Amino acid sequence: MRKKYGFITLVWRCVRMYFRASSWFGLLEQILAILHSSSWAVGIIATQLLFDAVFYATSNDVSFWYVAIPLGVLALVALAQQVFNGAENFVAEEVAIKNMGKFMVMLHNKLQRIPAKNFENTDFLDDVNKAREGAEEVAELAWLSLQFFTYYVVFFATVGVYLFLLSPLLPIVLLAAFIPAIIGQYLHVKLFTKLEEENAPMRRRYVYYQRAIVDREFFKETRILGAFRYFHALFSQTLLVVTRKIYRTERKVAIIMLLLNIASFAGLGLSTYLLFTSTMSGLITVGAFAAVFAALNRIFYVMDELLIWNLGGVTKNVGKIANYMRVLDMEETDGAAGTLDFSQGVVAESINFSYPGRDEPSIKNLSLSIKDGETIAIVGENGAGKSTLVRLLTGIYRPDNGSVKIGGLDSTKVHPDSLYKGVSGVFQRYQRYKMTVKENVAISDTTAVEDIAKIQTVLGEAEFNEPTAEIDTMLSPEFDGIDLSGGQWQRLAIARGLYRENAFIVLDEPTAAIDPIEEARIYNQFKQLSKDKCAIVVTHRLGSAKLADRVVVMDSGEIVDMGTHDELVARPGKYADMWTAQAEWYENRST
Repeated sequence: MRKKYGFITLVWRCVRMYFRASSWFGLLEQILAILHSSSWAVGIIATQLLFDAVFYATSNDVSFWYVAIPLGVLALVALAQQVFNGAENFVAEEVAIKNMGKFMVMLHNKLQRIPAKNFENTDFLDDVNKAREGAEEVAELAWLSLQFFTYYVVFFATVGVYLFLLSPLLPIVLLAAFIPAIIGQYLHVKLFTKLEEENAPMRRRYVYYQRAIVDREFFKETRILGAFRYFHALFSQTLLVVTRKIYRTERKVAIIMLLLNIASFAGLGLSTYLLFTSTMSGLITVGAFAAVFAALNRIFYVMDELLIWNLGGVTKNVGKIANYMRVLDMEETDGAAGTLDFSQGVVAESINFSYPGRDEPSIKNLSLSIKDGETIAIVGENGAGKSTLVRLLTGIYRPDNGSVKIGGLDSTKVHPDSLYKGVSGVFQRYQRYKMTVKENVAISDTTAVEDIAKIQTVLGEAEFNEPTAEIDTMLSPEFDGIDLSGGQWQRLAIARGLYRENAFIVLDEPTAAIDPIEEARIYNQFKQLSKDKCAIVVTHRLGSAKLADRVVVMDSGEIVDMGTHDELVARPGKYADMWTAQAEWYENRST
């Protein structure tokens, strides 16, 4: 069940996060808001005094200072309003920029602590998509919520007291005129929250289709296969669905708000009528009439600013903020600290694992023990569960039941930071970082990025030999650098894995773009480099499995056979069948 969040709960939480992030700077912003808002009531009083003085001076013999003093007071109040407004806006802008950055950092820190298996869940990916946008709106909701009290409530309270002293009915009529706008904002929240829930999955799709059209990693295949029109059609169709839903919601809200604004306008007309009759009957002075009549426009402007521009804007994003909070509240991969002792090897006992949303388990009641200094190869057909098993044995995933002990530490009870300290790996889908060669290699230890000797050593061990790529060469055409061939990128990824200090290393099919002869050479080097370490090699090419001390054969999430290469080839079974099929393929290729 997805956790639900009420609007008040979201507001309270956003405000607490706001003050934790902004500290005293946020408090200063609110003090300036109070001074700014209260200055408007002072300005109305000063305006009344000036008009009353002018009206009295027209029919009486008074000195120049009788009018000049209230005029000077009004000028000082107007100046103070501008100073408070400018200072408040400056501080608010600074706080907003800093807070948005801090809230995005909070989200990124949270994502690295969430169990890795969640990233296989479509619903979770939709939540993350909305949460990224919601991080920007948390600061906005907190600011508006605080402004509601420190600016808007203070404004209406001070002005309301003044109006009440003039005519008790006047603030009541004005309040009634605002009720339709409040109702409109409630409907705003409801309709746009529903819209955000419906649009997030579609938005993630059209962003992906857009990448398939223009991103560098896609464009070669998209062009050579003539797939542009296909992806462009998918992008257009998905974007059309999203925009139509937005249009329908916007249209419904606009019609509702138009009707409610007509009611509010009627309230403004009634307020003006009350002012006129009160002045004509002598209940209020001409100066009070002029001051309030001029202030009515400001009062309704502030109300529109609050309900339509500010709250109306943020209510569209309540759904995104709720998803941001939902991600922050997700269960984390936690545990106690520990010290790895790989003399105890890596041991999996009766483990099971299923991906989110799938009924069929990917790993079924599997047990496996890897001794210290032992290299095992894991083989099997596509979908056999090889990569899933590796993720369990390295602590990236936690088993649904059973246990995995890495260097004596139970992966279900120990914090991942403790598990990863002695582990390194090179995976099939390695990353091509848009950085220099040395940064690509030393990314696991950025403090040692200038350890050029070590970087060059591991590059040599991985047989990285691109002549145009020096240590400081940028590997990204977008950043005025160069690109590498697939094989050179794979060698660089292997060097990256070797660079990290480790006692347990994994090669999960990282050599797909390298021919079998070079692959065998790299694996033989790996065998020497992983001496006295726990090591796992995952490969489709069974010739490379010969280097392992033992070969684990997987099928449908289970270990169906185990032994040395020679033992497995000599007896009937899955491995012997795969070996025969691959041998026939190479023989046919050579004839």
